[in-house]
Amino acid sequence: MPVSSSRRLLLPLVLATMATQASIVILSPIIIEVGGELEASISAVGQGRSIMAATAVLAALAIGQAIDRIGVRPLLIAGGALGAAGAVATGAAPSLLVFHLAHALVGLAVACLLSAGFAGVAAFFDERRAGSAMGYVVAAQSVAWIVGVPVIGVLTDAVSWRAAYAVPAAACLAALAAAALLVPREPRAAEPSGGAEPSGAGERAGILTVLRHGSARRWALAELVAYSAWTAELTYAGAFYVQSYGVEETAVGFLLAIGSVAFMLASLGTDRLTRRFGRRRPIVIASLAMGTLLVPVLNLAPAVWFTLALFCAMAVFAGLRSAGSSALGLDQLRALPGSMMAARTASAQLGYMLGAVVGGVVLALADFGALGFVLFAAMAAAAALITRVDDPRSWPQSASAPAASPAAAARTAS
Repeated sequence: MPVSSSRRLLLPLVLATMATQASIVILSPIIIEVGGELEASISAVGQGRSIMAATAVLAALAIGQAIDRIGVRPLLIAGGALGAAGAVATGAAPSLLVFHLAHALVGLAVACLLSAGFAGVAAFFDERRAGSAMGYVVAAQSVAWIVGVPVIGVLTDAVSWRAAYAVPAAACLAALAAAALLVPREPRAAEPSGGAEPSGAGERAGILTVLRHGSARRWALAELVAYSAWTAELTYAGAFYVQSYGVEETAVGFLLAIGSVAFMLASLGTDRLTRRFGRRRPIVIASLAMGTLLVPVLNLAPAVWFTLALFCAMAVFAGLRSAGSSALGLDQLRALPGSMMAARTASAQLGYMLGAVVGGVVLALADFGALGFVLFAAMAAAAALITRVDDPRSWPQSASAPAASPAAAARTAS
């Protein structure tokens, strides 16, 4: 594939994951304003995110098979349309009930955009370029924190929280337009190594196929555990800054944005690292490093700069882990990228739900210090699971050995 074509096809994928994250993070800076106008508690308003995540998990059960059968383009377009409609409906909600129902629409959009955005890496790029493309797709999620959150805050202060929903609406429309204009109507999957069939062609697909494959199942579980731990940290990082240092909420937003820059830069450099050291080793090391850093981050508070420095270091390892693990996941069932990335969507969204709940329970029963040790244990478990995930690119290839078909690969069990 020519470089110009690669760049053209990368843009819709980057915009899709960017729009997804914008749709997810918007509630964080406006939640108090929403509760005040809709006469609801902060916890009640926050349930919108849980509804969105639960809807995305359920939708992912069908979306993976849809991507493998009809391609990435229709799901990107559908996700962009659903996301824009969900943002408008949420911003115009006259009551808490309508606000929550609109989040279910956003959940459908998240499932479409996130799954198709990541699956497009396998559909549009060969193995030589897939790792680099994955780094950009993962890094794009940080833009919502670096640019989107400050803009959302400004719109909320200058106009209202309702106007802030223009940010995810615009991001979703941009993803829709890019998919409609730049992605071919009948995209063909990149041919996997060994000459395996293109994705979808008459084979079984879907998350259940992923769960029946031993290595793919362990990868999905590792993603779930890692995202649960990372989400617990992100959910309560702001509260830690406020309680430990008395930092104002506005400053917290900028502190978290600095960490997002570190995450983005690390994601972009992951491909070069994995080409030199392989893929599983950097993922395992990054997972363990994240867990190790979580202990001092949540147990020590000598100065804001100290916590910020550790948080940025942890964000670097999080970027390496996320980009590397996503690329590794695609290669578990290379002929079924939609199914694998739908499993990633389900793991991530379920991790968002579990991380917030478990973190809240630990803080209710103990303190931030105890949460640090719990999250260390979770990241260590994620690292252990990755050690048992196969890396097909590390297998010795014989010129005479026949390649396994997608159906045979899907039936492989531990």
